[in-house]
Amino acid sequence: MSHLIIPAVPKAPASCLDLWRQKNDRLVHQARQLARDTSPSLRRQRLAQDILEKFRGLLHTLQGLPAAVPALPLELTVTCNFIILRASLAQGFPEDLTQDIQRSLERVLETQNQLGPKLEQGLKELWNSVLHSSSLLPELLPALHCLASLQAALWLSTDHLGDLALLLQTLNGSQTEASENLLLLLKSWSSPAEMSDAPLTLQNASALRDVVLTAFAYRQGFQELITGNLPSALSSLHEAASGLCPQPMLVQVYTALGTCLRKMGSPQKALLYLTAALKVGTTWAPPLLEASRLYRQLGDTSAELESLKLLAEALSATHNPEAPKLLIEVDLLLPQPDPASPLHCGTQSQAKYLLASRCLQAGRAEEAAEHYLDLLALLLDGSEPRVGVCLNFSLMRWECVGSHFFYPLLICLGYQLSLHGSRVGKELRNGGSCHFKTLYPPPTQFSPPPSPSGPCMPELFLEAAAALIQAGRPQDALTVCEELLSRTSSLLPKMSWLQENVRKGTRKLPHCPLWVSATHLLQGQAWSQLKAPKEALSEFSQCLELLFQAVPKDKEQGNRDGSVYLLQTLKRLDRKNEATAFWREAQTHLLKEEAAWSVPLYLETYLSWLHPPNCETLLEEFQTSLLESHDL
Repeated sequence: MSHLIIPAVPKAPASCLDLWRQKNDRLVHQARQLARDTSPSLRRQRLAQDILEKFRGLLHTLQGLPAAVPALPLELTVTCNFIILRASLAQGFPEDLTQDIQRSLERVLETQNQLGPKLEQGLKELWNSVLHSSSLLPELLPALHCLASLQAALWLSTDHLGDLALLLQTLNGSQTEASENLLLLLKSWSSPAEMSDAPLTLQNASALRDVVLTAFAYRQGFQELITGNLPSALSSLHEAASGLCPQPMLVQVYTALGTCLRKMGSPQKALLYLTAALKVGTTWAPPLLEASRLYRQLGDTSAELESLKLLAEALSATHNPEAPKLLIEVDLLLPQPDPASPLHCGTQSQAKYLLASRCLQAGRAEEAAEHYLDLLALLLDGSEPRVGVCLNFSLMRWECVGSHFFYPLLICLGYQLSLHGSRVGKELRNGGSCHFKTLYPPPTQFSPPPSPSGPCMPELFLEAAAALIQAGRPQDALTVCEELLSRTSSLLPKMSWLQENVRKGTRKLPHCPLWVSATHLLQGQAWSQLKAPKEALSEFSQCLELLFQAVPKDKEQGNRDGSVYLLQTLKRLDRKNEATAFWREAQTHLLKEEAAWSVPLYLETYLSWLHPPNCETLLEEFQTSLLESHDL
């Protein structure tokens, strides 16, 4: 029997405390191994949830006993591990986690014989009592600092920065006014070294402190970037880049540094950071969007449009969400991305729209037309979630507007009609002579309704039609316009009740008739390009009829271009008396330079096709004709 090997009998644990500690350490090892596992996310989630429930059970066991100093380091460590794992799985801090922190602090005070009213205090007062306790044992400090780092993370994520500052001052042993800077307080916070035989933690106090420091620097840098405090933003973002920044966050930080440097007038340095962001390789959209802005600022249109093309491709790629790493990371402490942020990239459809509209603005009509058609196909076939572009053609979607659509439409239309000479004289005299004068001068600054998430669908159709006309594809433009009219014209009979309210002054004019009239205007231009004057005149007349039904009341003074177009139009129609009367009324402001219009892109494009008269020459002609008539 001497050849038999008798296995060694494992050493019996000295106490239940050793058993509980071994269980904690075993669960930590399982969680760390699971974080490195490459199995399907659903299976990992189930296993992690099982580990969390075992931590919960262990914590309930420890807290079911009277509070005792020998067991407190383990109890606090288990509490920290439970909070870390739960926050990681929830991808945030559930509200009831504060109860776990509060219960742990109360247990510490129980061992210090500080019961009674202290237990009715809030977290801030409990921390102050615990950390100022004269009988606090040194062996409790590492676990308490770990719990404090979790409290710091929670208060940062919930924007309790005043409470966080007080906690850090107490931890650092300083309460002077000079130490109120959170970034300095976090950098000067040094946690006690852990004992070699201490129970294991998923994240120790030092690692959690670095996460909180990086998150705060990231957050502060972005806030300062938005508010325009660029030197401070640069400093904070450099701090964030040097911290424990995971790769997706590092892309954001590098991109923000590029934005900051671009605004500070250092485009080459900005480009270096954008290149670094692209090399990280986790997500390319933010640096590509910022690169397009940088190239636009530099006047490099080709590079700008290329960046936008790559941006649309990057947003079209599907990204599988990463499984939680079972640790608290920087992104858990930050608010949800703000659509107003300069780094917000939006959806694929928004990127495609930006590309199409920039091509149109840059005079690349052929490219713009193709991009608009691709975008319409993408949105109308439902291949992408309809986010960022409003596809609702119902009456309730259209907000109310004033004259910022009406006046540019009349300017374009009046100019086009004047090109047809006497053929439209009768229509103007019979149907619009009293209304045509409403063209003069519109408000100094047009301000279209804000549309932060992108254009609404009718505007997208109109811009596509304008691009097709400019690209020399009038037949395709007519097809796009007919599609838009089929979706909107049916709503016009429903507008009578609203137009009555407009006349009474109880509501403003909705977009719908103006969009439809703009559609007829573009159709008229398309027919003109096809050398079909009869069809063109019919479309222009329909546009005019709709506009005369929608005359806004806000006919304030103030735009020179509109006045000049009107003068030229009246002159071509041989309506000298009206032209002279208008010139006398408007001459005080005709020569003043004013702010540029902010009109819809499809009207801005249309206006660019017109050849405005020479203002000074036209005014001199009117002055001469007035003098001659006076001499007679």
